[in-house]
Amino acid sequence: MIATWTKLTGIQKTTVQTVSVVLFMGAMGWAAVPLYDLFCRVTGYGGTTNTASASSGVVLDQTMRVRFDASVARDFPWTFKPVDRVTEIQIGEVGLAFYEAYNPTDEPIAGTASYNVSPYEAGRYFTKIDCFCFELQVLQPGESVLMPVTYFVDPDILRDRDAGGTHTITLSYTFHPTDIPADYVAPEPAMTN
Repeated sequence: MIATWTKLTGIQKTTVQTVSVVLFMGAMGWAAVPLYDLFCRVTGYGGTTNTASASSGVVLDQTMRVRFDASVARDFPWTFKPVDRVTEIQIGEVGLAFYEAYNPTDEPIAGTASYNVSPYEAGRYFTKIDCFCFELQVLQPGESVLMPVTYFVDPDILRDRDAGGTHTITLSYTFHPTDIPADYVAPEPAMTN
């Protein structure tokens, strides 16, 4: 390989180096999103939360104030808001919050929710057990739904030198339009007597 490299002309070497740089940059661009997502989930950077199947089992006497925020992407027709804007929960206690979404149009509309937590340092300690944001949501014309999020604040937050002084955590969601999947089947309307 070294013998081949020395036989190349200056233009050929430059071409090989340029192609190598372009391929490397393309590979890094392709890997950037999953690597950044992994980094955010591990560190809580950017307000990314953790997920768990149950709470830690440790509930402290100290409380945390949790604020809930909601918005929709531009030109997304739903109305979307938290049922309660603020709650106070013991650190480690499992909390349940609801958001309300309404589709005022005459057609079904799908949406997915993106989320973040602030302050960012608290993101790794705000843990979701279950959330509407884990799945695609489809609202039928005129439909209004309550969507739950089950969560807890990990007691380890108190040991973190950056997040330990946090007294209020804000959980924010933004709904974005999504195409309705081709295999989606609308639920049958409830029968009344």
